[in-house]
Amino acid sequence: MIAAWWNAQGARDQRILKVGALVVAAVLAWAFVWHPLGQHRDALRDRLDGARRDLAFVQVSGAEIERLRNAGTQTRADRQGKSLLALADASAREAGLGALLKRVEPVGPRSVRASFEFVAFDPLIEWVERLGREYGIKVSDLSVDRVDATGLVNARITLEDVP
Repeated sequence: MIAAWWNAQGARDQRILKVGALVVAAVLAWAFVWHPLGQHRDALRDRLDGARRDLAFVQVSGAEIERLRNAGTQTRADRQGKSLLALADASAREAGLGALLKRVEPVGPRSVRASFEFVAFDPLIEWVERLGREYGIKVSDLSVDRVDATGLVNARITLEDVP
């Protein structure tokens, strides 16, 4: 039926229909293939640019974090040869907590537990923060119990030496 209709058309009409079909095919190819691919490529370029910006930010931030970490943590040489046990005891005495320090005992090869009774909370936390800032010592366990006096606590702190 279509073949009969096609053959019934004149040569000029057949040429016009062929050109029209090619134009329609080109428009459809552009609309459904080429244009979506171009849009997808542009979106991928935008994502790549964003990822490059993120990478640059992470690299700069990583360098800044490393610089701050190195600036904030001193090495074991700064301890003047003191072990973690001796450092905890000596630094607590320097901070005015020596009379309230009831016990310092080793818990493991790189950790000690310090026990305080009736110690003021703020100076205790300042001492812990100083150990971390100046010597790179971390608190792995902290147990604080309030006592009847205002601002005083009983505390057990496990300090860990970070390699």
